[in-house]
Amino acid sequence: MSLLQALEPSTLVVAVDPGKVMNRVWLSDGTGSLVEPVSMPVSRDGIAWLERMVRLHDVGHSAVVIAVEATGSLHRSWVSELERRYPGAVRLFAPSETKAARTQLGSARFKTDDRDCAALTYLARQGAGRRWIDEVEVDALRAVVRHRRGLVHDRKVIKQRLHDQLNALAPGLSAPAGHGRGLARTRPGPRATLWAGRAGLRGRVCGSSTDRAIAAGAGHESVPQRGCSILGAAVAGLPAPAVRCRAAGSATEP
Repeated sequence: MSLLQALEPSTLVVAVDPGKVMNRVWLSDGTGSLVEPVSMPVSRDGIAWLERMVRLHDVGHSAVVIAVEATGSLHRSWVSELERRYPGAVRLFAPSETKAARTQLGSARFKTDDRDCAALTYLARQGAGRRWIDEVEVDALRAVVRHRRGLVHDRKVIKQRLHDQLNALAPGLSAPAGHGRGLARTRPGPRATLWAGRAGLRGRVCGSSTDRAIAAGAGHESVPQRGCSILGAAVAGLPAPAVRCRAAGSATEP
C-alpha cells in the first residue's frame, strides 16, 4: 500500500541499495546529504554501523524513514532487523519504481548503486513506498507458494525415477500398453538401409546383361561383380534388422 504523503523536510531518510556482499547506504535530510555514501557489510556489524550513524545525525530531525529496494531475497535480513529497531520506518520499493525514478532524474540508462540510492531518496521524499508491516503477510504467502512448488518438483522427479526402476524390473508394469510417449522412427537405421539397398544393387550392377556379357567374353569376373561379391559377403554376415513399430508408447518386434 503506497503512502502518497510527502515527508517533512526535517525527516531523516536512509536509502539502502541491497547487494550480495555490501549494501550501499545514503543518509540525507531536506537540506541534502549529511555524510558521504558508504558501503556496509551484509551482516549484523553493518546494521550496528548503520544504527550508530543514524543516532549520530538524528539530532534535530522529526522522524526516520528507511527506503530499501526489494531485490529478491537480498533485502530480507536487513529489512526485518531494521523494522525491529525502527518500528514502522521501513519503506519498500520495487526495482521498476527505482528505474522510473532514475528516468525522472535523468539517469535511466546508467544504473549504479549511488543512482539507485538517489532514486530511493527521491521516492521516499514524495511519500511513496510500502510499509514492511503491510508486506509481512504477503511475504509469508509467497514463501508457502515457493515451498509447495519445490515439493511438486521433487515429487515429479521421484515419480519418474520410480517408474524407470519398475520398468527395468518388470517392463510394462508401471507403464501399461497405450500409455507413454510415441517415438516414431523418422528415418531408417544404417542396417535397414544397407539391407534394403542390397537387392537393388545386385539387380542394377551385378545382375545387368552388360556385365554378364563382358564377363562371359573375357572369361573372368568383371570389376562390378567383384565389388558386389565383396559387398555381398560383408552384408551376409550382418543380422537382419529388427523392424520396430511403435504406437502411443508400445513397441513390438515381428
